[in-house]
Amino acid sequence: MTMLSASTVFAQSVCLPLPRLLTMTPMGGQAGTNVDVTISGDNIEDVELLRFSHPGLTAIPKLDANGLPIPNQFVVTIADDCPVGIHEARVLTRLGISSSRVFNVGSLPESSANTKNTSLESAVTLALNSICNASVTRQAVDHFSFQAEQGQRILVDCAAQGIDSKLKPVVILANEQGQDLVVERRGGVLDFTTPEAGTYVIKVHDLTFNGGPEYFYRLAVTTAAPDAPIVRMASTRDVNMCSWPPVGLTDDQTQPESEPNNEHSAAQKITLPCDLSGSFFPAADVDLFEFEAKKGEVWWVEVASERLGRPTDPSVVVQHVATVDGQEKRTDVVELTDIASPVKVSSTHYAYDGPPYNAGSTDVLGKLEIKADGLHRLQLHDAFGGTRNDPRNVYRLIVRKAEPDFALVAWRLHMELRNGDRNALSKPLSLRGGSTVALEVVAIRRDGFDGPISLHLENLPEGVTATGLTIPPGQSRGIMLVTSREDAPRGLTSANFIGRAEIDGQSVERPCHLASMAWPVPDHWREIPSPRLVADVPVCANGNELAPLTIAAEDKVWEAVEGEKLTIPLNHTPRCEFSGTQMTLKTFGQGFEGNPSFSVEISGKDSKAELDLAKLKVKPGDYTIAFYGSAVAKYRYNPDAVSVAEASVNQAKEKVTRLTEETKTLAESAKTATEPDKADVEARAKAAEAELKAAQAALAEAEKSLKEATAKAQPKDLVDIVATPPIQVRVAPKPAE
Repeated sequence: MTMLSASTVFAQSVCLPLPRLLTMTPMGGQAGTNVDVTISGDNIEDVELLRFSHPGLTAIPKLDANGLPIPNQFVVTIADDCPVGIHEARVLTRLGISSSRVFNVGSLPESSANTKNTSLESAVTLALNSICNASVTRQAVDHFSFQAEQGQRILVDCAAQGIDSKLKPVVILANEQGQDLVVERRGGVLDFTTPEAGTYVIKVHDLTFNGGPEYFYRLAVTTAAPDAPIVRMASTRDVNMCSWPPVGLTDDQTQPESEPNNEHSAAQKITLPCDLSGSFFPAADVDLFEFEAKKGEVWWVEVASERLGRPTDPSVVVQHVATVDGQEKRTDVVELTDIASPVKVSSTHYAYDGPPYNAGSTDVLGKLEIKADGLHRLQLHDAFGGTRNDPRNVYRLIVRKAEPDFALVAWRLHMELRNGDRNALSKPLSLRGGSTVALEVVAIRRDGFDGPISLHLENLPEGVTATGLTIPPGQSRGIMLVTSREDAPRGLTSANFIGRAEIDGQSVERPCHLASMAWPVPDHWREIPSPRLVADVPVCANGNELAPLTIAAEDKVWEAVEGEKLTIPLNHTPRCEFSGTQMTLKTFGQGFEGNPSFSVEISGKDSKAELDLAKLKVKPGDYTIAFYGSAVAKYRYNPDAVSVAEASVNQAKEKVTRLTEETKTLAESAKTATEPDKADVEARAKAAEAELKAAQAALAEAEKSLKEATAKAQPKDLVDIVATPPIQVRVAPKPAE
């Protein structure tokens, strides 16, 4: 990833404010029911809408006794046919669409633990075959109890990190006296058969005894037949899962491994191609598969295990097996390990030397070239599985002829700043007017495919356009530029993000997955970022704020001749003050990224970009490029709120003044009123006093709101990535001599 340099100002925050949905309580519900939810987040004032990624989920504001909306509370309706699993929830705010939080739909009855249950005596009672939504209490242990019959198989599943929670759950099953029977510390399912009928207790706490609203969980307590498989609650997908499964793969043809196959003499015989499923169990398990192959054959080997959500590191060794003087001779043909990330990723989990996203995997995807006729043996094991004794560590092994293809994943551009900035933030596609945001798109190429991949973002709001900078042949990185016109009206759509390429003479289209941070991490020293894939791609023009700075070229095709220099004038539209007077721009675009960086005056009306086509060795053709950099804006958060708050204070002051005079007048009247009128005047005076007290309290609240709005609206140094809208360049061939 290309990195950026920030201003020399020492104290900086990164990224302009964007709305982020952080919690939703409860975080799920049963299909066919209504659920009252409460939300919280960053920068989510003036919430207009709670929106879900599936049409089977709808929400309306919850109303108070007077029929008025209660801030940040909604009634969610879950349709009978809404799919069980996780769906994305977002709110539409003044600043546009927020980052997402998953909402879980289940098939079992649900409840919420709304009381403090940190002791055995205060344990919340659960019904078998139900789900409870809760948040763990800091420095405490949550308690639940249930009744079971003798010999019942009980499964206790605690969904946490897989549903965006910060909780690392420790789940304990205890007897009625609270004495521990079994413990699960690795996020697995407690599988327990009750020795006798009676009351049992479940305890839940964080691994480090942290807690609070962000440490939420869903606790499922179910019964199961003795031989029934364990089915976990749904989970979000890690970024590296974008490359699985291959297009067209089904479970119809897969065959199970046949144990024992750990010794060379007991290798399982297979024929190629093959599709096998197995597990790295017990600890240190090594599975061997034996097949015949001929010299010159080329096969592709893929193993999925980590991408199935398991904490594994598959490793494959293929050997040629021959008999020499009565002895078996094994010769290594190939060793296959990790799927490398398509781009260099951050070595520190945030954006110092690469993006804080990793599309690579510890799984396997590589080429097997047969070098001699005869018997071959494939050895598969978990490289660090010597102490992993878990039958759930499953894998899928596929050996196939080449099926060239690709998978795509994208995220909003991150940047490298000076030492001290450790931000890893969710960045929803909420666009300020006049802004262009850059998405970094990476391709995971499969089975030797090396063709170009064009990028497309379709179904956008009015006034928003998108231009993809093609991923060049044999490379893995492209850019998607999304631009909002300065006068783009407020709008929201679900965009379609795809890549197109030609494979074996056929045009193919593949979805591009979007990745985001599960939580905004302002300081990596305190918290490790948790990126994941999101289910959809909402794009929003917020219609309320403009970008601090727009830099753009004239919208035309810029023409030049091969080997010459091309100068492109850039127009600047600054809309606030900045720290520093200059910023450095670099270049996006195939064939142009080697263009030297150059400085421009931020507040100047214009600047020039010079491209030396001879040094860049740009061939004749049509190109799309853009320039990008970072600037430190003195950003004011919602200054309009100050005006609104000032008006509220003035209205409140006028009311207090009026009521003060009215109260004074009534008090004087009560002193001189005749006996028949005295009771009525005193009652009116008393009512006026009460109304005055209420008005004074309202004034104090209005003054507090004004103080808060004024503080928020003070200029703050915020680093913003500034990209130009796409620029079209046409390079003509040199004239014939």
